[in-house]
Amino acid sequence: MANSPDALASSPPAFLRSGSVYEPLKSINLPRPDNETLWDKLDHYYRIVKSTLLLYQSPTTGLFPTKTCGDDQKAKIHDSLYCAAGAWALALAYRRIDDDKGRTHELEHSAIKCMRGILYCYMRQADKVQQFKQDPRPATCLHSVFNVHTGDEILSHEEYGHLQINTVSLYLLYLVEMISSGLQIIYNTDEVSFIQNLVFCVERVYRVPDFGVWERGSKYNNGSTELHSSSVGLAKAALEAINGFNLFGNQGCSWSVIFVDLDAHNRNRQTLCSLLPRESRSHNTDAALLPCISYPAFALDDEALFSQTLDKVVRKLKGKYGFKRFLRDGYRTSLEDPNRRYYKPAEIKLFDGIECEFPIFFLYMMIDGVFRGNPKQVKEYQDLLTPVLHQTTEGYPVIPKYYYVPADFVEYEKRNPGSQKRFPSNCGRDGKLFLWGQALYIIAKLLADELISPKDIDPVQRFIPLQDQRNVSMRFSNQGPLENDLVVHVALIAESQRLQVFLNTYGIQTQTPQQVEPIQIWAQQELVKAYFHLGINEKLGLSGRPDRPIGCLGTSKIYRILGKTVVCYPIIFDLSDFYMSQDVLLLIDDIKNALQFIKQYWKMHGRPLFLVLIREDNIRGSRFNPILDMLAAFKKGMVGGVKVHVDRLQTLISGAVVEQLDFLRISDTEELPEFKSFEELELPKHSKVKRQSSTPSTPELEQQPDVAITEWKNKPTHEILQKMNDCSCLASQVILLGILLKREGPNFITKEGTVSDHIERVYRRAGSKKLWSVVRCAASLLSKVVDSLAPSITNVLVQGKQVTLGAFGHEEEVISNPLSPRVIKNIIYYKCNTHDEREAVIQQELVIHIGWIISNNPELFSGMLKIRIGWIIHAMEYELQIRGGDKPARDLYQLSPSEVKQLLLDILQPQQNGGCWLNRRQIDGSLNRTPAGFYDRVWQILERTPNGIIVAGKHLPQQPTLSDMTMYEMNFSLLVEDMLGNIDQPKYRQIVVELLMVVSIVLERNPELEFQDKVDLDKLVKEAFHEFQKDESRLKEVEKQSQLSFH
Repeated sequence: MANSPDALASSPPAFLRSGSVYEPLKSINLPRPDNETLWDKLDHYYRIVKSTLLLYQSPTTGLFPTKTCGDDQKAKIHDSLYCAAGAWALALAYRRIDDDKGRTHELEHSAIKCMRGILYCYMRQADKVQQFKQDPRPATCLHSVFNVHTGDEILSHEEYGHLQINTVSLYLLYLVEMISSGLQIIYNTDEVSFIQNLVFCVERVYRVPDFGVWERGSKYNNGSTELHSSSVGLAKAALEAINGFNLFGNQGCSWSVIFVDLDAHNRNRQTLCSLLPRESRSHNTDAALLPCISYPAFALDDEALFSQTLDKVVRKLKGKYGFKRFLRDGYRTSLEDPNRRYYKPAEIKLFDGIECEFPIFFLYMMIDGVFRGNPKQVKEYQDLLTPVLHQTTEGYPVIPKYYYVPADFVEYEKRNPGSQKRFPSNCGRDGKLFLWGQALYIIAKLLADELISPKDIDPVQRFIPLQDQRNVSMRFSNQGPLENDLVVHVALIAESQRLQVFLNTYGIQTQTPQQVEPIQIWAQQELVKAYFHLGINEKLGLSGRPDRPIGCLGTSKIYRILGKTVVCYPIIFDLSDFYMSQDVLLLIDDIKNALQFIKQYWKMHGRPLFLVLIREDNIRGSRFNPILDMLAAFKKGMVGGVKVHVDRLQTLISGAVVEQLDFLRISDTEELPEFKSFEELELPKHSKVKRQSSTPSTPELEQQPDVAITEWKNKPTHEILQKMNDCSCLASQVILLGILLKREGPNFITKEGTVSDHIERVYRRAGSKKLWSVVRCAASLLSKVVDSLAPSITNVLVQGKQVTLGAFGHEEEVISNPLSPRVIKNIIYYKCNTHDEREAVIQQELVIHIGWIISNNPELFSGMLKIRIGWIIHAMEYELQIRGGDKPARDLYQLSPSEVKQLLLDILQPQQNGGCWLNRRQIDGSLNRTPAGFYDRVWQILERTPNGIIVAGKHLPQQPTLSDMTMYEMNFSLLVEDMLGNIDQPKYRQIVVELLMVVSIVLERNPELEFQDKVDLDKLVKEAFHEFQKDESRLKEVEKQSQLSFH
């Protein structure tokens, strides 16, 4: 596509005139000799690389500048990575020539110099890596822009959106690809530990909103961050590539290997699949998805989702000169104010239809065509690229950064899209060369001309052809068989020998911890302790792996640690401090869910090993029969639809996956870390397991307190203490202790120690007696927090929904981005305890259940954009009233956690909508459920309502809403939800939703209609109700008259 060096050498002087760098590439299609040798072909590209890439590489840091003219000192890491990849790609081509005149070495080391320059910049910010691991936010992240010659920071986080996790992921990905091709980039263990810490940062991408590839975050360019599919996808790809990878290449040792948390990788995979084909909440689609779903990341395993995402990008963004980045992108358009960093509200409407088009995405589509063996696609985009290419004064091809519509033609273009000629960006604003585009051009052309193959630039096989995907199971990647008929290996471990003997009488064979020796059984928390030594580096001020629990996939492997063989039981068997673990039916449900999860997401060679830990407490009283039924199902080989194989642990080990934790290399000077294995209960040899009843004969009576908080909260402390000593009712005790806690504080001394210790004892006693209302009250007083609260909220958010915490009828906190457990705890205990102590803990229960249900049965939440936990509790209480009929309804707080979960599932089922209209409206209104296409219909109403819509005093204006947003945008739907959020009665909310549907149908059938004034929905409902009453009374009058006339 570019002219040969010989032709250039003989060019007349006029051709090489100075002036704009962008001259139309008239000679681009000059025929090249048919007998051109491989050396000639490569020499042609070598000259292009030397003059359009390497000429600008910093001699000190190896970075590449963002602008190649003037004295601009900025180097973007993202662009420099592609420049390094361009040089590396040509080096790979030169490896095919024996006498390369030193060019392979030069090109390889240009790439190495850049990769090490980036590492140098990053390592100088090791303190930020440490902060980001603990608290990921824009102020603590690694910078994305540095000084090109010194590697210094040049822009603070207030001045620039540095939080671009896609850049760090891209670095890790290219690092693995280049080392796999034989380059030596990482030199010592300090660098290995630093890269391991970068992996810890990237593992959490699924819950870290960032500014994305375009550094602007939200589409509105107002400084807000969002969760981006492109960032999550690159993170997933990088984690798959680097897991188990040796950074020293072929000369590596055991401590230069990188470890990835399988469960964190899986959460990124789930999040990506939930977000796509959208890019983010405000970006319906985005060209940034191309490098995510295609070269270089190839992040998707689902071919259908890939096609859907790619089709949407091409359909909405492809133009004659390139792809738009996203719709209503104002970047470098004639109407954008270059002196303002952020846009004003509604400003993005100005850019509708005149977005700049970027030719670089034609190159991505060419590369994708080569990888997928689609010559038709390669030719299509090569033909589109040719007319938009320009050349330098020396005649080398140049990729313009973008094409824009000049200010004089904007109105014409808006009136008739695609009618106006666009002009390329020039030296005046973006520097002479757009190096990201130049580098990608080299890669695309080398591939298209077959000078390198896809396997050359993808040695770790990120791309796997569709026909091979059934058989390839990469290193912990998700390229597994299409149909997963996995058998999970299960070992049953009894807590004590006497429990083993007892279970044996029922035909259940188990092992005790002593019988599996020398294999050790650990809790996952001990494994977390071991992983804390991973990546630790005192010189850089880096701690090891953050204190994050190990999930089901991680505990399904076998570990070799300091010469010991270790197996771990899953987190669901931990003795949790939270009362949900005391409900054995919930434990059984958790076991089934964990097995289904492992079956679905286990993608490694070797079988997963699932330890079932049976404690004596599990089989007490009424808990025994459900546990026995489950153990019998294990014996039969099928549990909850999952095939299982139960055997002795020693037998199962041979088929399992073994992870060597060699980073725990302990020298003579280092102290051995202490690990605590799960030990057998020491009990008298001939003692027997007593199945005493754990259920009191009259739990309901015991749960009725004989004190009222309103009566006792003003009484003196000594009277409360006296009453506590006199009463044995746990429900009364917890009320009195709550008063003391608020008045005197947790360290106030009672007869049974401090107030907090006393509440803890009541909590334990009530748990053993299954007095769930008392348990919940005590748990709330102690501010207990359930495990996995933050991941459960993230599960809901990545489905494109919001969560609100807070009691029904009181102020709620809206969560639209993932938060840390500490922040969530503060919200729950601040917002939920306004009228009932127990609300804070039952909301946590529901968050856990909803997080699981929405991941596995998202259809149950269709039509629900906001998951309002307080309102869902209201729906559950209403359902209990319906079930009670004439009798008093059961108290929700007295239900066991498993009953609460079942009630939640019942009200979410669409078929429960039988019954009267009032009940249906009450439940649907409480769930905030809307009909299909509801938000689109509201948009259509708004288009014909110049003065907007009002409901419950909240006004939704026509402008700037329609200017700022698009019909299918998530943010518009959320705006409608905000308007409806002002309604405080569920049944009334549902009436308003129905009214909007009716109004939209009326407008649809009568295109000439338009509202002249504001549409006040409350007024419309009142008028409709008034008309209904008139009709009713008229009907009654008619009936009365007919009856009289009959008589």
